[in-house]
Amino acid sequence: MRIVCFHVVNDFSGSTKMLATVLDGLLKRNIKVDLISSRGGILDSLKNDNLRIVYFPYSHSKKPLFAGIDYVFSQFFMFFFAFRYTFAKNTILYINTLKPIGAALAGKILCKKLVYYYHENAFIVSKFYVFLCKAMQVLANKIICVSEYQRSFLKQKKNICVIPNSLPDSFAKAFDYNAKYHFEQKRILLFSNLRFFKGMLEFIELAKRLPEYNFELVIGETQQDIEQFFTKHKIDFPQNLTLKARQQDVVSIYQHTSLLLNLSNKNFVIETFGLSVLEAMTAGLPVIVPTVGGVAEMVENGVNGYKIDLQNLDEIEQQIKAILSDFELYKKLSVNALTMSKKFNCDITSKKILNELKFPQVTTCG
Repeated sequence: MRIVCFHVVNDFSGSTKMLATVLDGLLKRNIKVDLISSRGGILDSLKNDNLRIVYFPYSHSKKPLFAGIDYVFSQFFMFFFAFRYTFAKNTILYINTLKPIGAALAGKILCKKLVYYYHENAFIVSKFYVFLCKAMQVLANKIICVSEYQRSFLKQKKNICVIPNSLPDSFAKAFDYNAKYHFEQKRILLFSNLRFFKGMLEFIELAKRLPEYNFELVIGETQQDIEQFFTKHKIDFPQNLTLKARQQDVVSIYQHTSLLLNLSNKNFVIETFGLSVLEAMTAGLPVIVPTVGGVAEMVENGVNGYKIDLQNLDEIEQQIKAILSDFELYKKLSVNALTMSKKFNCDITSKKILNELKFPQVTTCG
C-alpha cells in the first residue's frame, strides 16, 4: 500500500500537527507515504526512508489576493501531480482538511481510493468551505471526522467514522508530572490568534479581575503582527499578564502552567476538537472549555475540568479561584486530566486510521 497525502498549508496549526502524528505512526508501520505540501511548518521535520516529500511554492501571505493566488496555484499543482499515480496500484489518496480539492477531483477521475481527514467545521467558516464540504461528501470514499459534533453536520451518513486527534508519544514523555508544582505556579494560559472570537479580550479582563494570579496569552502570529494589532485597537495589558508570539516549543509553556482556558465564543466559532486542550491534559493540567463542540467532548464537568461558556465570565472567574485555591480539588482534576489524555493515544489512532484505509479497491467512478 502507498498513501499519497495532500496538504496545502504546512504550518504549526492543529490540523498540520495531527497530520504529522498520523504520518509518523503510519511510517513506523512500514507504510510508504508520498507527501505533497508546502514548506515552512512541522511537516518539514518528518524523516523516514519510506517517506517522499514533494514541495510546491507557497508564500503563506496574509493578504487576501496573494493568499488566493497561492491557493489556486496549489490546487492546479495537486490536480496535475495526482495523475502521476494513474497506473499505480494499491494507492490511496489521503486528503488532509477540505482544502486540497484539486487532488480530490483528480482522484475521482482516476478512480482511486479517496480518504478525507476532515478537521474543520465548514458550516461556520464560510460559504466556500460549505462548498468544499459538499464536494467532499460527493468525492470521498471515506471521511474521517475528529469528533461526533463534527460528524453531526454531515448529510452523508455512510462511510464516515470518528477518530479523535492524538499526540505523539514524545510529547507525553517530555513531562515529569508534578501536580503540586503546577498548582503552585498560579499561572493561567490561553492560546489564541488575532481574532476577538477566540476570547483574548475576555482573558485580559480575567487577568485584571484576578491580579493574584499570573496570566499568559500566546498568540499564533509574529511579534510584529501582534504589536500592530494591539496598537491599532488600543488594548492595554495588566502587569500580571505576559504576551508571547507564536511558539514552536509549547512543552516549556505547559511545564510552568496551572490551568488552561479555551475561551472560543460559541456564537461565532465552535471548535471540532481542541488540540491545545489535549496538550494541556497530557501535561496534567485541568481545563475550562466551552459547553459545545468537539472540545466539550473531551471534558467532564468537575472531573478533569469544567465546561463554561465565555458569556458566563463571572462563573469562569469563580471557578478559577476555586481550582487554584484548593489543592485537593486541583489534584483530582489534574489526575483525571492526565488519565483522560491517555485515551487519545497516537498508536491507537494510527491503527484505527490504517484500518479505515483498508477497504475494497474502487472499481467504478460512480
